[in-house]
Amino acid sequence: MDDSSALARLDRRVADCRACPRLVEWREEVARTKRAAFADWTYWGRPVPGFGPADARLAIIGLAPAAHGGNRTGRMFTGDRSGDVLYQALYDVGLASQPTAVSADDGLELYGVRITAPVHCAPPANKPTPGERDTCRPWLVQELTLLRPTLRAVVVLGAFGWQAALPAFAEAGWTVPRPRPAFAHGTRVALDGLDLFGCFHVSQRNTFTGRLTADMLREVLRTAAEAAGLP
Repeated sequence: MDDSSALARLDRRVADCRACPRLVEWREEVARTKRAAFADWTYWGRPVPGFGPADARLAIIGLAPAAHGGNRTGRMFTGDRSGDVLYQALYDVGLASQPTAVSADDGLELYGVRITAPVHCAPPANKPTPGERDTCRPWLVQELTLLRPTLRAVVVLGAFGWQAALPAFAEAGWTVPRPRPAFAHGTRVALDGLDLFGCFHVSQRNTFTGRLTADMLREVLRTAAEAAGLP
């Protein structure tokens, strides 16, 4: 089985996961009740797998799908304000085929980039519990293991993702420094042939207040793309 088919198989298994009762109940309730603006949508209402090619040189790790974003569309960062910011920036630096992401069949392609998260289900109030994070970690470990042959850089969005990602990298075979490096925007950590970058999350709280600007996000993505050897 080649890496592409192995990753596709993993994605299917992720989408069938029912390991966390609170998250299963929430994501399915949101899919039933919907938001008025999306009343005509059939919500995905399942765990959202990663998005991007199996031979990605750069990965982006977020937090979890949004209730009316990824949980609605079935694709990471698709159909919500955070995704609008992220995909515009990826397009601006030449890593995406278009600046918008509205549905899983909108034709968007990523160039050498894979987007995933440490928690694959939409959580209430956008806050997974530590237990839910830990239960979901094996999926990220398996994904990173499959990506390892080509992966050269990773951008982690936010402190929650950073805290979740470091143990996953260790379990996937990378040597993580001790003590574990602290999260900070713009931080860069070397892990066995891979550069790990910290970036403030593309949440509305950060982007609306100016804590994370488009220029700041583009700068991290450009630097990470260079480290990954992407054009």
